[in-house]
Amino acid sequence: MRVWQLRQDEETRKVQFTGGSTYIISLPKSWINQNQLKKGSFIKLRAEEGGLLTIVPSITQEQKRLDEATINVCSNDETEMIVRKIVAAYLAGYNSIHVKPDKHQLTTKQRHDVKNFVRRMLVGTEIVTDTSAQLVLQVLLSYPELTIQSALRRMSIIAASMHKDVITGLKTYDKLIAKEVISADNEVDRFNLYVIRLLRAAIQNPRMSKEIGLVGGNDCLGYRLVTKSVERTADHAVDIAENLILLKHELNSEVVEKIDNMSAIAIKMFDSSMESLFRHDYNAAETIMENLKEIGTLEREAVTAAQINAEDDARLRLIIESVRRTAEYACDIAEIVLNLTVESILV
Repeated sequence: MRVWQLRQDEETRKVQFTGGSTYIISLPKSWINQNQLKKGSFIKLRAEEGGLLTIVPSITQEQKRLDEATINVCSNDETEMIVRKIVAAYLAGYNSIHVKPDKHQLTTKQRHDVKNFVRRMLVGTEIVTDTSAQLVLQVLLSYPELTIQSALRRMSIIAASMHKDVITGLKTYDKLIAKEVISADNEVDRFNLYVIRLLRAAIQNPRMSKEIGLVGGNDCLGYRLVTKSVERTADHAVDIAENLILLKHELNSEVVEKIDNMSAIAIKMFDSSMESLFRHDYNAAETIMENLKEIGTLEREAVTAAQINAEDDARLRLIIESVRRTAEYACDIAEIVLNLTVESILV
């Protein structure tokens, strides 16, 4: 006979039958008080896999109030200071952010810069009130509409495209492409902020993990490290672009070929590492690590082949280093996948 033991945070409740067709159970008073519920309050019932049933409390007026953040602004506050506070409130999970002046009205520059930043950088956020007395920012995008995987996939596609484009610009000595790559970095940064917002929400409210596309709370740290690696991969594409713009002379064909070979392997590693994450594929992640030795060999060959003027030498070395760092970030992602999926190979 199997003996069931209750955890300290568990209680048993008897299912009762009433009214000829309804089954009911009582709810713990401590849970009712904790969620500020009372007679007549509504709750949500959600059927989960494995026969589980999740009970979600309704949002109280007090909880709605706590969902709003107010940022007080002085007339001499720099835009960067205001933006930092807005980003902090956004990442903390607030859905309504009020930007209000202490005494004077918001300056034209403050309003313009804040609105420009919000439109460029905060996914799913709209400006619902725009006056000199206040700006109200509202996050309208709900978590299930854009999951972590969807946002992270979009990030990785943009980052890989930036890298491929800047290498094309390097081969053709096209500085216009380099400028376009630099401008594309904002798109990666805005998805990065959104993913961090979702991860923080999942940590604060574990039951949201499944809604935003995570298997469980343990995935939060891994995905945070992955999004950082993707963001840094895009940053290195920007570094290559900036050094390309500063180059005084076109590179010789031999060194360009070496860099192109390095880049092809690095981006293949990056794409494969992201796919192994989305597919939870331990074996695919393990094979990625083996390509780093080849990157090291090609890097040495590229440096040796570099026979250019001293003025461009430092910039070329930084370009080669950024390609190598892209491969290393791919390995970092693959290692995270190994940690997240190790149970799949254990017996």
